Amino acid sequence: MPKPEPNPAGPATRALVLRRLAGAYCVARLGPKAPLPPGFLEGPGFASATRTEAELSLVYAQSEDISADACVNNWVGFVVEGVLDFSEIGILSRLSGVLAEAGISLYAVSTFDTDYLFIRAEAEQQARAALSKIAKVRV
Repeated sequence: MPKPEPNPAGPATRALVLRRLAGAYCVARLGPKAPLPPGFLEGPGFASATRTEAELSLVYAQSEDISADACVNNWVGFVVEGVLDFSEIGILSRLSGVLAEAGISLYAVSTFDTDYLFIRAEAEQQARAALSKIAKVRV
């Protein structure tokens, strides 16, 4: 399949809607050769696994009992609602930019259809305020 051409209109100007994912999440690291935990991708809700030469990174519901080399708990997730076209430019940049201006770090995961942002739970209200400048933020 050919790669989509860049959007000639420039950065994305679509109205963004973010929806808060239920629950709290863990961002974890396992060794690069570690197998996926049994049933990891079979549960309800969001789960992500990314393998590189250096690591296997997981994002999953904090309520799951998974053994990891390192795990950072207490993340909250937001999903950009709707399917994003590959020709749309700058969506993640716009979202991460307003968070950076507010001094909030994020962990981003992109799928074929859309983007997910994970923010530390203690910064959720500050992140909502920052994101509401460019997007509608729903519970």
